[in-house]
Amino acid sequence: MSTVLVVAPHPDDETLGCGGALLRHKAEGDEVHWLIMTSMHESQGYSLSKIDERSKEIGSVTEQYKFDGVHALNFPTTELDTCPRGELVAAVAKVFENIEPTIVYLPYRKDIHSDHKITFDVAAACTKSFRYPSLKSVRAYETLSETEQSLSPDDSGFRPNLFVDISAYLDQKIEIMQLYKGEMDDAPFPRSQEVIEALARYRGSVIGSHAAEAFMSLREII
Repeated sequence: MSTVLVVAPHPDDETLGCGGALLRHKAEGDEVHWLIMTSMHESQGYSLSKIDERSKEIGSVTEQYKFDGVHALNFPTTELDTCPRGELVAAVAKVFENIEPTIVYLPYRKDIHSDHKITFDVAAACTKSFRYPSLKSVRAYETLSETEQSLSPDDSGFRPNLFVDISAYLDQKIEIMQLYKGEMDDAPFPRSQEVIEALARYRGSVIGSHAAEAFMSLREII
């Protein structure tokens, strides 16, 4: 059995990026944890009703995945670049130390959202084998509306070298994503049922399956 940790800058990134893989991990008996870097705060202009709605969405998503643990760090959403880097690393390191993951899923570093870039850098600082010997696999996921929107001139693009067949889990992944009522819209909006399915079908075609999620394997220890 593996202990899996998905690190999400925001709630919904875990589902867009690796929701099918997480469902498969659970079905295969793995322990799965969800680390959420950010949350909404009244001081940012979010209403109490919006904050409460998001809290309920997180609860519903947790029930659907049957997560073994949810670790909410509550840094301000869209403002990770204003937080002391040492404080961010210490908070993530504490989660790593407590659950001792063997597989970690991270956002792609070149995503256009600054929260994604910072989340990758902070979590990557917690992947040193001599400090976290339990960790055997580090994988970067792609996030619709973020990964494909990168304009970085030095970015060679998301180049997956690891594919997970999610044919049996695609429908449930989409159902979970629809729990985030304010995040979905109609195609051609990237966070739509049609586009999520299209990406899964495309990635599946690479490996001869009906649906897949693609990852960049950054470290594999056998």
